[in-house]
Amino acid sequence: MTSILRTDANHNDFKVLVKKLDAYLKITDGDEHDFYNQFNGIEHLKHVVIAYDNNKAIACGAFKIFDSNKVEIKRMFTLPEARKKGIATKILNELEDWAKEIGYSTIILETGIRQTEAVAFYKRNNYKITPNYGQYTGVENSICFEKKKIEKLKKKKDNEKG
Repeated sequence: MTSILRTDANHNDFKVLVKKLDAYLKITDGDEHDFYNQFNGIEHLKHVVIAYDNNKAIACGAFKIFDSNKVEIKRMFTLPEARKKGIATKILNELEDWAKEIGYSTIILETGIRQTEAVAFYKRNNYKITPNYGQYTGVENSICFEKKKIEKLKKKKDNEKG
């Protein structure tokens, strides 16, 4: 049975999964790994989600605050043996719900063009390709996505009052 835990970057299971993610990315990113890796530190991530199957950590994801309206998805990873079972979608949905609960309306993210599975995954989950932002502006091997679907709870509550 799959369960989901909300935690932060200090959780050991998250650290173990991120090491596996980094090993994978080192191969797929090739010579550009050091460039991308500089933006993937986990020490300041306060919003981390871990999926478990029979008490074994099998997937993770996180977000960090980007600005007053946006959060940025970071460190999404599913163990190879746990893929194609909908677990990454559960992680992503939990991150979206959490962002909405704390008042954010938009989610952004960057992934590499070479991560074709990730690109297809975000498209399946209603993320739209957007111009590259921030440090990814002008980086040809980056592809950025955005999802504006989530609405701030405050706005929703205001509408219920009116």
